Amino acid sequence: MFQLFQSAESSYNQWVREHYRFLLRSAWALTGSRAVAEDVVQDCYANAWKHRDQLRQPELARAWLFQIMRRGALRHLTPGPQSLDDADLPEQEAPDVGLDDRLDVVKALSRIAPIHREVLVLYYFDDMPTTQMAEALEIAPGTVLSRLARARDALKAAMAVPTRPQPLCSPGTAPAVPATVLRKV
Repeated sequence: MFQLFQSAESSYNQWVREHYRFLLRSAWALTGSRAVAEDVVQDCYANAWKHRDQLRQPELARAWLFQIMRRGALRHLTPGPQSLDDADLPEQEAPDVGLDDRLDVVKALSRIAPIHREVLVLYYFDDMPTTQMAEALEIAPGTVLSRLARARDALKAAMAVPTRPQPLCSPGTAPAVPATVLRKV
């Protein structure tokens, strides 16, 4: 019996080693909060281990775990876009040159619909093939491709939204940016 417990414990530890970073990144992108993502992933592992007999094909463990995590993340979502707090940012010792660009993407992801956010995260952040995405999301592969196309458009639009309002010029001063003159042809 001790050997059976040890085997179950090693199987659980292997799951965590193989899939934790993937699930945390995905949950963070879906919820917009690292703290919530950590809770969601812990709940995911607890539920998955409790129902591990439902996993029929071990090679689909990642997609199966994502399904469980996704349901948990959707339960934690509140209506409307969520903000990314400084407390949610990973601690870094040296500033990262591309950090602003990545944060812009994360902020833009938080402004798009969850169904678009999840396909972008799975495809671009986690390099999941579309067939596995279809399995994880419980949709047809063609639906994955159409959601990806719509999600790219939604992300592009979200990235185009200015993050800071442009200052207005006081009367009699020239604008800081050259104005384009429109002419009637």
